[in-house]
Amino acid sequence: MLVGLHITNIVLIERLNLEFGRGLNILTGETGAGKSILLDALSLALGARSDIGLIRHGCDSAGVIAEFDDCGETVEKILSENEIDFSDGTVILRRTLTTDGKSRAWINDTPVSIKTLKSVGDALVEIHGQFANHTLLNPATHRPTLDLFAQNNVSGFTETLHAVRSAYATYHTAQQELKQLQELLARSESEREYLEHNVAELRSLNVKPGEEEDLATRRANMMNAEKNIAILSDANTALAGHGNSLDVQIFNVAHILQRIKTDPNPYSEQIDALYHAGEIVAQVMGELEPENVDMDDMDSIEERLFAIRAIARKHRVGADELPALLERMSTQLDAIDNSDAQLQSVQIRCDNALTDFNKHAHHLTQLRLQACTILRERILSELPDLKLGSADVLIERTDATASYSGLDDIMFMIKTNPGSPFAPLHKSASGGELARLMLALRVVLAGADTSHTFVFDEVDTGISGATASAVGMRLNRLAQSGQALVITHSAQVAGYADHHFKIAKHVQDDKTITNVHKISPDERINEIARIISGSEITPESITMAKTLIKN
Repeated sequence: MLVGLHITNIVLIERLNLEFGRGLNILTGETGAGKSILLDALSLALGARSDIGLIRHGCDSAGVIAEFDDCGETVEKILSENEIDFSDGTVILRRTLTTDGKSRAWINDTPVSIKTLKSVGDALVEIHGQFANHTLLNPATHRPTLDLFAQNNVSGFTETLHAVRSAYATYHTAQQELKQLQELLARSESEREYLEHNVAELRSLNVKPGEEEDLATRRANMMNAEKNIAILSDANTALAGHGNSLDVQIFNVAHILQRIKTDPNPYSEQIDALYHAGEIVAQVMGELEPENVDMDDMDSIEERLFAIRAIARKHRVGADELPALLERMSTQLDAIDNSDAQLQSVQIRCDNALTDFNKHAHHLTQLRLQACTILRERILSELPDLKLGSADVLIERTDATASYSGLDDIMFMIKTNPGSPFAPLHKSASGGELARLMLALRVVLAGADTSHTFVFDEVDTGISGATASAVGMRLNRLAQSGQALVITHSAQVAGYADHHFKIAKHVQDDKTITNVHKISPDERINEIARIISGSEITPESITMAKTLIKN
């Protein structure tokens, strides 16, 4: 619902703050007072194409702010998708326009594109008249609109619609699985050869988890052992010298010292030390003897290690992932080998799901046809009082591709003159005639629509008396389920207002300024009397005005 409209420097409006209420908001004023400017400004806030001609003469920029509450699920979804905060339930649309042609937009102080602004604006307000963005003029809205009506007027419709959506989801899932399996089969021969080769290769190698690391460790140890043999040989060579080994030389020295004839031998301690040293050297030389390394084991270890690493590089995985890769490829190969049976199974499941969907969808079609009949009858009952008695409405159902919505396309068709062919809604009427037709549709569909605010302009064109009163009554009925803003020249229509605003212009400091204000009950009588009698208000017009005021 539109709760506030704030306009700055739009054509004749210098600054204007308006607060609207629930129900029927009527705007009246003399011709040329600037009623269309309000629609221009509101349309700008809702995302209409910008026009620098709207900027007030002598100003560099213009701006409009439209404030809404009770915005509905569609708006909340758009805001959520665009990460716009609406936690307090209020939606504020703001639009600015500068003389260099630049236009900027915000929703709840978050900068947005004009496209996003328009999507929110279209979900909040439906304008009927010269600046129309009627939701129902878009054929894509006809089936959802009929369905909303049917849920309130056709027994079992909601349950059937849910059954159709569920059945289609099952069918769609099976269909996708069948498509994937068919694509697999289409490339199965080349895929089979590739998988068979790799599975055979991986099975032959039979890599175990952790094997690559173990082989690498063993190879490193053997390579180090080979180096150590060379070192030990060098050490033994050094101990051996060029003649007798070091231990023999030490023993020889000890033997020579023993030949000293003095008794006791003065070098007995040194001789004992030499014998002990010789024994130690002999022991060390024995321990430094290199062990034999079987290099045949080294060759087999390297061969397997390099084979594992090569196949891992080939498949671009780690060596430890090769067992899992073998299992995965084996599963894929089994799937190809068993694909014919699997394909048959999925095909049967898909066919059964389609049969179930068609059963529910055909039932939904019958219920939609019932809704078409009921909706048409109710619309036709509204038309005579709106001076559209010669018009006829047809809600056409045609076959559609299977979808979550069933098997139906819906189109609202109309003919305004007997003998003329039916044509789509948006091609059949214009001006006040179209506005009154949309009013009839909206009154019948009241309660089955997510829009909260309707704006009507030209709805009273070419009508008066009882017809105008019928229009006013229906506008009031429509507004009771939400809100309607109506610009009117009809006293009968104005009499049904819940809130009445007067649009007037005056000259101030050689500048023409348009102003709008909500009028009191006494002012309202005078305004309706002015509409009846013109610029000169008479006692008779005052009396008639009082009889026309219904609220």
